Amino acid sequence: MRKAINHLKKCDPVMSDIIESVGVFRMEFREPQFHNLARAILYQQLNGKAAFSIFKRFAALAGDPLTAQGILKLSEEQMRSVGLSKQKTSYLRDLAEKADRGELDFSRLSDLSDDEVIEHLTQVKGVGVWTAHMFLMFSLRRPNILPTGDFGIRMAIKKHYRKRKMPNPDVMQKIARPWEPYRSVACWYLWRSLDVKTI
Repeated sequence: MRKAINHLKKCDPVMSDIIESVGVFRMEFREPQFHNLARAILYQQLNGKAAFSIFKRFAALAGDPLTAQGILKLSEEQMRSVGLSKQKTSYLRDLAEKADRGELDFSRLSDLSDDEVIEHLTQVKGVGVWTAHMFLMFSLRRPNILPTGDFGIRMAIKKHYRKRKMPNPDVMQKIARPWEPYRSVACWYLWRSLDVKTI
């Protein structure tokens, strides 16, 4: 990790200042399993506390860790009773059905390229590129991911790189080019610079 941090400090003075102010790198990783993708879907567009309490109630019904079989044994009414929206319920059921049929194979994800992982995961309803990026970063531990659709990253770039408006993906790619091959590490520092809790 020292190699990544030294690279980021040398290649970008703004990033160097961010690293100095944030301090020690402590990214928390999760296993690249069904449970963590289901968790990511459940957490989408919810604030931390609400997501946490819904997740706890859902896991109490479906089983912890979450499995495809555990979700498929629940009725839609049971899933809705813990606070899941109709849309989230359909997303989680689609995830479980695809995993149960073998269309979604977590055991082979580590052998796929970043783009292939995104393609494989986004076949699930409710899994967009942002969720796939989070899975790549926090579960598969890919070092060079730049989630251009992440609001926190966009805010941090706007603030630290003194942009008048929110940066679009092209601007973000240009700023992040020197960070390669450690864009995931740079993004963690950007989140922490805003004191944003990462998933």
